[in-house]
Amino acid sequence: VNAAMNDTSSAAGLSRQLIRLLLRRRERSDISASLRAKLRLHVADAVAIGWAATASPPLSQQLMDAMCLGVEGGACQVFGSDRRLPPSLAAFANAALIHALDFDDIHDISRLHPTAVTLPAALAAAQLTQAPMSRVLDAVTLGNELMCRLGAMLRPQGKGPGSDWFLTQLFGYFGAAFTAGVVMEQSEDQLVAGFGFAYMQAAGGKEAGFGVGCTGRSIYPAFSAMGGMIAAQLSQAGLTGPASALDGAANLFRLYLQGDPSEAQQAQLLDTEHWEFAATCIKPWPSCRLSHPYVAAGLALRQQLGGEGIEHLEVAVNGSAAKLCHPLAQRRRPETLQDAKYSVPYMTAYALVHGQVDLPGLRQEALSDPEVLALTDCISIVETLPDGPGHPPAQLQAITTSGKALRVTAPMDFDLDERGVQTKFIHCLAQAGLEDCAPAAWQALLSADALPDVALLMNPALAQPQGQRRQPE
Repeated sequence: VNAAMNDTSSAAGLSRQLIRLLLRRRERSDISASLRAKLRLHVADAVAIGWAATASPPLSQQLMDAMCLGVEGGACQVFGSDRRLPPSLAAFANAALIHALDFDDIHDISRLHPTAVTLPAALAAAQLTQAPMSRVLDAVTLGNELMCRLGAMLRPQGKGPGSDWFLTQLFGYFGAAFTAGVVMEQSEDQLVAGFGFAYMQAAGGKEAGFGVGCTGRSIYPAFSAMGGMIAAQLSQAGLTGPASALDGAANLFRLYLQGDPSEAQQAQLLDTEHWEFAATCIKPWPSCRLSHPYVAAGLALRQQLGGEGIEHLEVAVNGSAAKLCHPLAQRRRPETLQDAKYSVPYMTAYALVHGQVDLPGLRQEALSDPEVLALTDCISIVETLPDGPGHPPAQLQAITTSGKALRVTAPMDFDLDERGVQTKFIHCLAQAGLEDCAPAAWQALLSADALPDVALLMNPALAQPQGQRRQPE
């Protein structure tokens, strides 16, 4: 396999093969009506989350302060701001907003958030080229598919290749470059060059998640959205990046992921029938996906408790979830909201105390909630569950204040259907003061293919008749 990967002189290299495959699937109209409908839900979800994040100080203001330093104007809009920025900076800001609340979509087997990266790059490219929404949706579908395939090929777990990387960020450089390039109607050669420039920027070490006390974990997808947009701009201008980014002597997999992909992994990456993006889920709760089984288990245990208190709570985890439990003292007393959402002990306790996990409740003030903190002190962690790809199983064993023993295994059917996505969309826009236009914006985005441009995504109030529009406060 290694020799074959090095010998690209007689055949197209892996970057070109992958790009060609995705472009041909678009040309053959392989994007089914059901997949297109799913993509529209993911776009609507991402836009609403981005707008909700604009009402989350201080991060939203800090973002714009940072992006505007030394910058006077640009071609592209940012959610909730009157300022315009150059395309790469707008892609950064919008990606940061979409991920800031830890509410964006997730491909569980890949452990990555595709739309938070691809959509901001597509929005920036579309505003440069006045692209219609139909082309934007094509590009985001294919960019998401690219990212999900790269992640699914690895099937990351608690240890091993990919386990210490934010794969959203690492693979997002390629997803964003490709997405922006498709929106800009680049040639195959330009897209291959964009892959090369994506690789020249690729990063994404996971210390912002494993460590505690920083707010940077909430914006890591933004680096790849920005980098991908820069890659597309470079290739658009005629520069060429290395075509052998995925299979050369110093390729991505060798340097970052412990070795070249196997024949089976390459076959999965280049499969001509399967749509990996179809397995992407829309989050029900604004916290790290690996905490979701524990939120679900906490809600189920709360129902069994019937108001009785907890003396001790044993939380069983696997190798993946264990990384959200240590250092235990800081996971019990998170310093930042980002740390709280990445903490299995904290999110389990929060769900048990409040009976719901939503944006109005899970705010900075929740970090000092005395009931939640008291319950985190009752939690012990045992790493007894098997590790594997996807979100972890979760088991809780409680001893109540009356001495009763209760045991709960997390239900695994907590993802949102279309009605749930609609409810989430409306609640997110309400967070941004856009509740009046939310129903009309939802209906418009369900038919987004017909939109002439991306203006509605950047200002959902445009969905209402002009006399009824109210801008967010």
